[in-house]
Amino acid sequence: MLALSQKQMERWAPWALTLVVIAVWQLLCSALNVSEFIFPSPARIAEQMVEFKDEIFKHAWRTLWVTMAGFGIAIVVGVLLGFLIGSSRLAYAALYPLMTAFNALPKAAFIPILVVWFGIGVGPAVLTAFLISFFPITVNIATGLATLEPELEDVLRVLGARRWDVLIKVGLPRSMPYFYASLKVAITLAFVGTTVSEMTAANEGIGYLLISAGSSMQMGLAFGGLVVVGGMAMVMYEVFAVIEKRTTAWAHRGSQGGH
Repeated sequence: MLALSQKQMERWAPWALTLVVIAVWQLLCSALNVSEFIFPSPARIAEQMVEFKDEIFKHAWRTLWVTMAGFGIAIVVGVLLGFLIGSSRLAYAALYPLMTAFNALPKAAFIPILVVWFGIGVGPAVLTAFLISFFPITVNIATGLATLEPELEDVLRVLGARRWDVLIKVGLPRSMPYFYASLKVAITLAFVGTTVSEMTAANEGIGYLLISAGSSMQMGLAFGGLVVVGGMAMVMYEVFAVIEKRTTAWAHRGSQGGH
């Protein structure tokens, strides 16, 4: 019973905290009579989300599929690069410092360049989502492969396994928890990349909606756009969390309460 209560508390804790934050937010806006043009209340945000639901849905759909396109490219490139870096010490030594330096560059700085190359629209948004999200995937795959225990590898070699067999049959399965952890981080970053790109190089999407709503002083609509993009990122995070639990249960057996 105690374990069940603990699970229920963990399940409902995020929702309870969210409701508390919304309630305090609403009380402060009402008590201090804060102007909606400065900081709209949750009630005003909800009102404008209902009022502009069709427009929000249109822009949200654009942001979602663009983000998933860039994220899909990031998975393919990230896994391939991660496999290359994690399976070869030479590749690790040559590529990892360069990738770390590249990851430190602000991705927003690439948007004007991407606009020159691909024009305003889908291209820069997809590529920005890709550029900002592939690094965590690469690093986690490489880490999972590079940290394979030398003793285990030696035993497998003695048993006749080749380097390729060790990587494919042991290294990759062992990297799966790292991989799913990276997906949960990368998908949130992908939404950031898409939204930032849409704010400067698109005429559709949540990023464009934020700029448009802000310029017309529709702050409730702007905050509504933020709520929607945050909600989409949270849903995708949970999707990968569920897939992770179903496909890598062996990696979490120590946290299953003895089951």
